[in-house]
Amino acid sequence: MCGIVGAIAKRPLAEILLTGLSALEYRGYDSAGVCFIRNGKLELVKVAGKVQALKDEVKAQGADGYTGIAHTRWATHGKPTVTNAHPHTAGTLALVHNGIIENYRELKAQLSAHGLEFYSDTDTEVLVKLIYFIKEDQKLPLFEAMRAALTQVRGAYAIALIDSTDPDHLYLAKKGGPLVIGLGIGENFAASDVLALLPVTSRFIYLEDGDAAMLTRDDITIVDESGHQVERPCTHVDVSAEAVSKGPYKHFMQKEIFEQPEALANTLLGRLSEDNISPEAIDNFNPELFASIKHVEIAACGTSYHAGLVGKYYLEQYAGISASVTIASEYRYKKTIVPEHSLFITLSQSGETADTLAALNLAKIQGYAASLCICNAPNSSLVRSSDMVLLTRAGAEIGVASTKAFTTQLMALFILTLGLARAGGAMTAADGRRFADALRRAPDEARAELKHDADIQRLAQNFAGLEHSLFLGRGVMYPIALEGALKLKEISYIHAEGYASGELKHGPIALIDAKMPVIVVAPQDDLLSKLLSNIEEVRARGGRLYIFAGADVNLSSLKNKEQCTVLYVENREPVLGPLTFTIPLQLLAYHVAIINGTDVDQPRNLAKSVTVE
Repeated sequence: MCGIVGAIAKRPLAEILLTGLSALEYRGYDSAGVCFIRNGKLELVKVAGKVQALKDEVKAQGADGYTGIAHTRWATHGKPTVTNAHPHTAGTLALVHNGIIENYRELKAQLSAHGLEFYSDTDTEVLVKLIYFIKEDQKLPLFEAMRAALTQVRGAYAIALIDSTDPDHLYLAKKGGPLVIGLGIGENFAASDVLALLPVTSRFIYLEDGDAAMLTRDDITIVDESGHQVERPCTHVDVSAEAVSKGPYKHFMQKEIFEQPEALANTLLGRLSEDNISPEAIDNFNPELFASIKHVEIAACGTSYHAGLVGKYYLEQYAGISASVTIASEYRYKKTIVPEHSLFITLSQSGETADTLAALNLAKIQGYAASLCICNAPNSSLVRSSDMVLLTRAGAEIGVASTKAFTTQLMALFILTLGLARAGGAMTAADGRRFADALRRAPDEARAELKHDADIQRLAQNFAGLEHSLFLGRGVMYPIALEGALKLKEISYIHAEGYASGELKHGPIALIDAKMPVIVVAPQDDLLSKLLSNIEEVRARGGRLYIFAGADVNLSSLKNKEQCTVLYVENREPVLGPLTFTIPLQLLAYHVAIINGTDVDQPRNLAKSVTVE
């Protein structure tokens, strides 16, 4: 999971490349580097640490040029050191790489036998030296040498390559990792994400897997995996600079939490009729197919997996459709029985999650009736590979810990549930009208929860210095407990676990003492009496309880209320409960992280777009 930026222009590129890297730092931030062609030589600057350190070093060295590549790294092979930072070089070549070369050890042994020496621990150095060896050994033009080398590679890659003897070309290739070309006037660009290039262009070409490209300042040549020259469509991306800036907020995560009412409204826009989904809600929507669906398989990772668990509850409860949810990284390594009339659903914020893409590719040959993805990136690999698409329209999400992407995924799943329920006859028009009306109130419910920000900030003070916590929920709130725990551990580094409340006595109750905070998600529902019993079990063992309770929940029966801190959640629409209760848990994680002094937007060891297995 790394960020790539490259450019070839008639103007100095240092500022453009480094600004692009800053926009991509969510993809990796343990080391960074840049390489320019200057006076027929490679000018290389690398640092261990974040992009700001690279900016400082580039400025100190006065490094710049008209052709260059840059990279911000999340380590997969080798520690985050200057030596292992990209770009990596071989002779006159410099290369940056996102992905994993699975057979790099075999290739390294072969190259070593030919006398090549290696200075780093990375698979990327092996790749650039393989290209260099083939170029020199077979006397091939660089573009052909690169393509020949990639036929020997197993794994995923997105690469940008330059040659100090050839300053008029920038070379690219992609298989399994995102890579986009940005079109300019007298200049062209490349990056892992359009966000890196928004200051210089709004016109983009998305490379397909197996594509290789050769860029000059005025032309672009793309060939597919078979070596045939191809044209890829140009897409206009309309994203404002404000969308990728913090504005008045201290952190991107804080900004994105507070953007949720607007994001939910955007997800709803034009998706609902009076008592059903609109035909335009889902790209390539097929009502006959929807009416035939009897089973849904959901594959996702991390936060998206938790959204999928909520989706399972709703599909079974409201649509009468059986549903299974599998962590995408596990899906392709297990035997899967596909019932007739099954729909395969993927969830991903970026649409480039390697494990989720791999699960979809496998599902395509397993006999599913169709595939549908719920995604926030309209031009992503997942969107382009799916039969149907339901975009979340959350807008750019920069903070590594997902917030608005999660709640808009929940909204998309609710919309999908309504469509399947009405198509299959499991929901009457009257019930559909009530369901749709409830969804329309989601932005207001989210807005009401944001008003608790100051209360949660004060509550968060109680978590200072703590090392462990438990999150409890029942029914559809169990996945919300999982998500609340994930958010807290991701950004505050407090060990947190989510449990179905009924499991408390089957193990985790052994951990409870006065130093163990227990966060309980307690809506007014049929399981409340059971949940109150679990609360009493915690209280009896001296645990400190933080109860996020529905506004109409009666907690008068609780004993020893001094052990309990209660925050009431304004959840007026039961169908919105998972979404509504998520927001205060996001705020709790954010404020605890602030207290602990962690890097909220770029927590250690994590990257946002997980493009490697």
